[in-house]
Amino acid sequence: MCIAAVAVLMAPLAACSRGPESVPTAGGAGHRGVGETPGREATVTVVPEGRGVRAGGTVKVTAAGGALTSVTVADGDGHALTGTISSDGASWVSRRKTAPGTSYTVTTTTVSGGGRKGAGTSVFTTAGADKINKVDWRPGTNTSVGVAQPVSLVFDHPVTDRAEVEKQLKITTSGRTEGSWAWMKDWSGRDRVDWRPKEYWKPGTKVTLHAELNGTDSGDGGWFVRDYTTTFSIGESRTAVVDLDRKLLTLKRDGRTVRTIPVSGGTPGGDKRSWRGTAVLMAKEGTINMNSETVGLGDSYDKMVDHSMRLTWSGMYAHAAPWNHRWFGKANMSSGCIGMSDADAAWFYGQVRPGDPFEITGRDTKGTVAPGNGFGDWNVPWERWQKMSALR
Repeated sequence: MCIAAVAVLMAPLAACSRGPESVPTAGGAGHRGVGETPGREATVTVVPEGRGVRAGGTVKVTAAGGALTSVTVADGDGHALTGTISSDGASWVSRRKTAPGTSYTVTTTTVSGGGRKGAGTSVFTTAGADKINKVDWRPGTNTSVGVAQPVSLVFDHPVTDRAEVEKQLKITTSGRTEGSWAWMKDWSGRDRVDWRPKEYWKPGTKVTLHAELNGTDSGDGGWFVRDYTTTFSIGESRTAVVDLDRKLLTLKRDGRTVRTIPVSGGTPGGDKRSWRGTAVLMAKEGTINMNSETVGLGDSYDKMVDHSMRLTWSGMYAHAAPWNHRWFGKANMSSGCIGMSDADAAWFYGQVRPGDPFEITGRDTKGTVAPGNGFGDWNVPWERWQKMSALR
């Protein structure tokens, strides 16, 4: 348990010297300067105090016999915990929480009921963290993304206090977009939280994430020791509509058809089937090596593939597949990806960007893309998505 230390803050001139005697004040120890009349300065209390105090709490400063006129709480790097003095000047509480392993200096100025000014400082230090939780987030800052891109945070360690973490996550948009956070397991098995709008983003929207996590305890996963911020914008509306029954991919821009491309999807009747539902273009990876053993397919292949566009963590891509040319528009004969000719793939690759939705339909598929398998967020109905928030 932390015991509050109470210090009498003296006038600036007297603060540099200590009086000939130390006299106790209510709740703690105080110092009286030479020639001063006891009881005329405001008495200031700072909580917490001392060394090794538990992080994650707010700083509270109170004044008796007068009012606070200013309060500054800063760490050794000059980063301040902001707060507000109450209307009567009797108290101040930090808006942010203390971080682990940090020394804070509290500087105050006061005025007593008799008009006497005082100033002083105190120092406290928080205990270090046994475990630090880190965040991998998407999209990156200053990027332009498609209308289906969610804000996604994946945590290094488990988050058992999800509500406390979610409270620190703030999304602001230029168009007052309605949306919600939802918790899930990422394909990697790690805890993850995504924010998506109720409907696709409106093109031109500016989005900012402020993850004010520094000083937040995630539970069993440890402490956060920094904040995260990203700002991005939404580009024009482009949607790839993939009809696996007709073996066609149609690119639409702002709802209008730009071009239709013959494709070949996953082979029916087994593990090589494609996923259905809405997938989101995760990344344009260019020329990459594809090896069926990495996705658990027994009929192995190992080849370099051009114009590769990742749609899921489980290995579904849209890409050039010239070896499959005789099946484009005629039959689904791939190992789960959406293949097209070199020329069509090169053109299509130049048209799309991460965040663009792929709306995939077909009778013989292996299921709907799960939320944590890439960005399958849009396959969850809005009402159920809202219930996946820890604050609902």
